[in-house]
Amino acid sequence: MDNAKKAVAAFSQGLNCAQSVFSSFSNDLGVDEKTAKKIAGSFGSGMRYGEVCGAVTGALMVIGLKYGASTAEDVEAKADTNEKTVEFLDAFKAENGSILCRDLLGYDILKEHELAIIKEKGLFKTICPKMVESASVILEKKLGEWEADERK
Repeated sequence: MDNAKKAVAAFSQGLNCAQSVFSSFSNDLGVDEKTAKKIAGSFGSGMRYGEVCGAVTGALMVIGLKYGASTAEDVEAKADTNEKTVEFLDAFKAENGSILCRDLLGYDILKEHELAIIKEKGLFKTICPKMVESASVILEKKLGEWEADERK
C-alpha cells in the first residue's frame, strides 16, 4: 500500500490523478518520477474531457511500462498486456461503478454549470483522491498477483 499512500499524497500536493498514480510506481520500473509526471501530465480529468479517469490511465501506463510489447512482433507481450489491462479495468469498474471521470464525479466537467457544481461541492478534493487510492491499491494487488503467477 506504500505506492497508494504516495499517490494520494502526490494528488493532495497538486498533481493530477494520472501523474499521481503513474509517478508513484515509476521508479520501480526504471522511469524517474519527474519524467513520469511529465508523461502523465495531459491525462488528468479524463484527458480534460471527463473520459477515462486519470487515475485509471496512470495505472494503465504502469501496466504498459511493465508488461507492454516494444516491438510489433512481440504478440505474446501484446496479448498479455491486453489481458492485464482488461483485468485491471474490470476490477476498478467493479469497485467504483465506472472508469469514466464524468460518471465517477456525477457531473460532466465539459459543461460549465456542472463544473461549477463540482467545484462548489469540492468533488475534485473528495472523489478524486478516492479514485487515486482505489486505482493504486487495485494496481498493487494485481501486480502482486501477476508476479506470483510468473513465479509458478
